[in-house]
Amino acid sequence: MSVQSIVRSVFLAVLFAVPASPALADAIDGDWCSTTEAAHFSIAGSIIVTPAGTQTTGDYRRHTFSYVVPPGDPGAGQAIAMRQLNEEEILVSTEGGEPVLWRRCQVVS
Repeated sequence: MSVQSIVRSVFLAVLFAVPASPALADAIDGDWCSTTEAAHFSIAGSIIVTPAGTQTTGDYRRHTFSYVVPPGDPGAGQAIAMRQLNEEEILVSTEGGEPVLWRRCQVVS
């Protein structure tokens, strides 16, 4: 196992071990929009379409999702971990970074 794999494993274990109120949402699947920039991503089971538009797979749990940013995307190789807070909000964390709040994208008609 490489040092990078160990660091990612520890990072994800610590993130998901942090006590949190239970998610009352149905599931993390869906379209999520940044609260700080014009960016979005979509999750459907173990498939994610990243903010850069790349489709890749990750580790899906009903209220959490993690993946490694694919080659060609900004931050390639970086581990991303997400934890659903409620039906409308998730926290997205990168290795060494502060969690950032994202919200479900609103349908515009």
